[in-house]
Amino acid sequence: MKKRTRPTPVDALRQAKRNFLRQQRIDMSVLAEQLEISRVTLYRWVGSRDQLLVEVTWSLTEFTIGELNREVRETGSERVVRIAVGFLERVLDNAGMKHWIATEGELAMRLMTRHDTGFQPRLIEAFRQILQEETDAGRMSLPADLNEVAYVIVRIIESYTYLNLITGQEPNIEKAEGVLRLLLR
Repeated sequence: MKKRTRPTPVDALRQAKRNFLRQQRIDMSVLAEQLEISRVTLYRWVGSRDQLLVEVTWSLTEFTIGELNREVRETGSERVVRIAVGFLERVLDNAGMKHWIATEGELAMRLMTRHDTGFQPRLIEAFRQILQEETDAGRMSLPADLNEVAYVIVRIIESYTYLNLITGQEPNIEKAEGVLRLLLR
């Protein structure tokens, strides 16, 4: 007889990520049930639902950016553009993200675009590191602070991710790419 191991906070994040990718609403009661723990324990482990959503999306983001970093062969500003556009494409193609934006768009936009939730600062830092690597290697030179450029790159990605909510228009990756190229030329 196989002894069942007790779930951990990591299991809670994994299950929430599975639910998210299956286009299911992250429901704390359902998640606690799936893990066979109390809601009190779940909240103690992951904080609020908002905090859990930020961690779910950040874990997907971190994986995606790492993957793009390995896949993109270009250098300099072209590398930065390819990673940013690739990231935007994957965000817009992700079934879980599509579902979340369609069903809870205002919440998604708030959690992903405000500095106080912790998601946006990490994304800015990820792009700052990419810019730093290319600058340190002498493959690009920017007349502005790397933190500021990373911030603007992230704001462009955010603007196109939530374009439908902001303007009613469908996101257009080609237009986003044009703006990113203009910024990084």
